[in-house]
Amino acid sequence: MEGRKIMEEIDEIVLRHTQRGMHILREHQKPELCKTAAEEILSWKKGTVLLATGFYVAGYAETDGPAGTMVMAKALQALGYHPVIVTDSFCRDFFEPEDIDTEYLPMDADDEVCLSVLKKYQPVGMISIERCGKNTEEDYANMRGISIREYTAPVDRIFELAGPDAPDGTIRVPTIGVGDGGNEIGMGNLADVIQKELSLVPCRVRTDILVTASVSNWGAYGIAATLEACTGKKVYTQIDGEPVYCKVMDFIQKTVQTGSVDGVTHERIAHVDGYANGEEEEILKALAEAVKAL
Repeated sequence: MEGRKIMEEIDEIVLRHTQRGMHILREHQKPELCKTAAEEILSWKKGTVLLATGFYVAGYAETDGPAGTMVMAKALQALGYHPVIVTDSFCRDFFEPEDIDTEYLPMDADDEVCLSVLKKYQPVGMISIERCGKNTEEDYANMRGISIREYTAPVDRIFELAGPDAPDGTIRVPTIGVGDGGNEIGMGNLADVIQKELSLVPCRVRTDILVTASVSNWGAYGIAATLEACTGKKVYTQIDGEPVYCKVMDFIQKTVQTGSVDGVTHERIAHVDGYANGEEEEILKALAEAVKAL
């Protein structure tokens, strides 16, 4: 299969089963989003990449986000980067068993603390995968519009301090956002469209590149699959010697056992965003087959 067709297929795969209007947002974005993100990552010099994830739902972190972040971290490690997860206490012990360094931001972190994270790691890039960002009404809100400010550490502020809207004199870092609803870091790129066409209060935080997907995990998988397509290195189809779908489904089950819930149903079960009929595995396998077709 021609490379361009594969890139188009990857973008189509991550938009399967769309339920939240992400196909509407895609009409306002350039094509081959996963390719754009992957090429951006490959342009970064080898160094530390900060990965933000963890979305509070009903006392836990939801299952969407951490799995995609684990896949992205493993891909980055295989390519010679040093991934560091930046999250809060609701994702505690998700990533350490995978030998992925994790930084837990306090709930009351101020700009000084956020800047200290940037100074500590000196990241060559930052990627957010399903992480709530402050909206245009100065609040953190879930998909139902309910405030979750009390349970959300200001990880998004790190992106504001170093991203496209960084104040003069602060560290400037290239940023990528992955989201599926309108309230995630990066959705500030399409804030006007989200408010007008989806009738939602959008996240205000912008990133240099925004990848939209039906489920944020799927967007992250799509970028990782594209990294494999671009480099020829098995950074997606095989993770730690396992097929990607086996690795991911096992990881999701472990996070549920540790403390995670489906973001839609709020059940402590290894489902993602209310999809209960094998869609997560379907997407993982479809992306693997697309890459293998090269």
